[in-house]
Amino acid sequence: MRLPRKGPRVARFVRTAALAPWVCLAACVSSHQLIGAAREPISADRVQLYTEVPEQLYQRIAVVNASSKRSWSFTSEGKAEVVVRRLKQEAGKLGANGVLLEFISDQPGAAIGADVGSGYEGPRGTIDLSVGASALTLQRYGRGIAIYLPEH
Repeated sequence: MRLPRKGPRVARFVRTAALAPWVCLAACVSSHQLIGAAREPISADRVQLYTEVPEQLYQRIAVVNASSKRSWSFTSEGKAEVVVRRLKQEAGKLGANGVLLEFISDQPGAAIGADVGSGYEGPRGTIDLSVGASALTLQRYGRGIAIYLPEH
């Protein structure tokens, strides 16, 4: 009995399916979950950050999430700025002109280490020299509600 030959379409599908989880993981610096109707996208610089509930009426559009992953910020403040910027960008894509910030928190990221060593063995003894360094990176994560406030 002869099995059917797998064509190039099947092979392409298998390769795509194998890469899909990695692409999703690499792209997870911001995301959203709609809880209302999206609007026409606006520029992120027109999105206002709110740390308290606005007094005027507003429409809830989505829950937005962001992280400081793959940013070059090293300080806690710099990472928080990255998170806020990404929350605003995600909200702007949905047409929200505000983000009601729920939280920003730290979570451990990856451990990075380096080590260099050298040794010398001579007639009078042994000399060893070693230098090492390691660091634990922290990522910041934030969540907010993308909102639309009608302009008066």
